[in-house]
Amino acid sequence: MDAVDVVMLTKNSKRILAPCLESIYENVPVNRLVVVDAFSTDGTLPTLNEFNRRYGNVKILSDEGSRGRAREIGIGEVETDWFMFVDSDVILCKDWFKMAAAHIQDDVGAVWGVDVPGNVENPLLTGVLKRMEGRVFNIRGGCHDILIRHKAVEGISIPSQLHVLEDAYIKEWITARGYKVVVSYDAYCRHYKEVGSLASKDNRLSTVFELKNMRLVKERLIYAGVFAFIWLIQEIENKRNPSRSLKR
Repeated sequence: MDAVDVVMLTKNSKRILAPCLESIYENVPVNRLVVVDAFSTDGTLPTLNEFNRRYGNVKILSDEGSRGRAREIGIGEVETDWFMFVDSDVILCKDWFKMAAAHIQDDVGAVWGVDVPGNVENPLLTGVLKRMEGRVFNIRGGCHDILIRHKAVEGISIPSQLHVLEDAYIKEWITARGYKVVVSYDAYCRHYKEVGSLASKDNRLSTVFELKNMRLVKERLIYAGVFAFIWLIQEIENKRNPSRSLKR
């Protein structure tokens, strides 16, 4: 497959932005990195400018609207047949693009790579979380790391008020046009969420909307139980080995 545009939304995303971008450029044939930034003030822009000096293909746009609006702006900038959304707080696994592209067929509109918590290292536990994330994605979508056929989202108009669950809207748009959205368990990302983000207004709004979907509530409860068990095991491992780095 030819190189693809990569669309990223940023807002004070410096924390792990550099390793995130490294993982993109190492594992994806990047035509252009299109960034829709919400007027960051924490060093995000200097990091992006540094990568532009290195690769010469970073385009930065500024918009302080909702994530739905930002994603639509990003889609409008895409010039390639396929493109990606990658969140600024994830690290792609090795050969992400190669493994995701293996799922492409004529009727496939998107390939989503599962996301797993960044600090979970046990292979068995990681495998369990991948499967559970896949089940949740099949209900509500996700744009952490997703490869999308540009034609499948042509003409999309994402409601500007969607600051959460805009990824669900994109998934439903693609399937409504007769395309499949495939989950890849080989192409995955490690998601390094901040504790503060879990209690953020955006996350609370997402939770309120998700509570209206009982099937999703059931999956979330199962996931929470499994994650609590995994977290306990991981904490024990962390105490045995306190020095850990970002994994891919």
